[in-house]
Amino acid sequence: MHIPDGFLSTPVWAVMDAAAAPAVGYVVRKAQRGFDDAKVPLLGVMGAFVFAAQMINFPVGVGTSGHLVGGALLACMLGPAAASVVMCAILAIQALVFQDGGILALGANVFNMAIAGVLAGYLPYHLWGRGRGRRAAIFAGGTLSLLTSAMLALAELMISGVRMPGPVLGVSLALFVVSALVEGAITVAVVAALERIQPGVLRAPSAGRSPAFAALALVAILLAAGGVVFASTAPDGIERLAMQTGIASHARTLIATPLKDYQASWLGSGWPAQAAAGIAGLGLVYGACLMIGRKR
Repeated sequence: MHIPDGFLSTPVWAVMDAAAAPAVGYVVRKAQRGFDDAKVPLLGVMGAFVFAAQMINFPVGVGTSGHLVGGALLACMLGPAAASVVMCAILAIQALVFQDGGILALGANVFNMAIAGVLAGYLPYHLWGRGRGRRAAIFAGGTLSLLTSAMLALAELMISGVRMPGPVLGVSLALFVVSALVEGAITVAVVAALERIQPGVLRAPSAGRSPAFAALALVAILLAAGGVVFASTAPDGIERLAMQTGIASHARTLIATPLKDYQASWLGSGWPAQAAAGIAGLGLVYGACLMIGRKR
């Protein structure tokens, strides 16, 4: 789902950067005004979990994988403004530290996933998520969130001049639909698990001594440290589309970092390097969310 540098034309990524900057500023101010200091650690816990979950790719078709994006999950747990802030922190750290997603394309990725994707994921929950249809609303939110992000990414690529033959576009859309349905199912499953541990967690989330969020933090550590061993290595939807349209070779890296591709380079390759990078990422995301939440 992350668009790397080199895929979007200069006018497109420049416009998306210009659009994303004020939007991010607005949601940061709104989140800081409306968030209780006692709940700030919740931002870090949710951010760390979503970051870890995004590292775990799962098969969605032959030769293609997907992963949880988490926009709807964050929106249901934190509200749309705080969810957007957390997703922005995740995307920025992924681009700047792990070279996952472009730096010039960061505005597009932020707009697609942290702004539009979060709002789309929150809409069904806001409209009918307080009554009997809550699980259906959460599922619809997860599905709609990923589809919105995917459609925006496809539109940006097409506006940038990427030619997509009908069959290629059709298969890509089908794979995105499958990924979206899985996103909805995972979102419902995570919320249901948290509610079993702590009934009413959606109505009054608190990271303090909450058993639900202690469990979520533990799962995040396990996913970051060991989940990558079981993750699919197949390309995700955007990567597969890039290979089919011939633009995969256009991807470029503007900076080099020691944690590129979620590997701690000083440990070589393999599980220890992946685990070290994952744990480092958890710490960075958690710390960034705390700093943003507490700054006034």
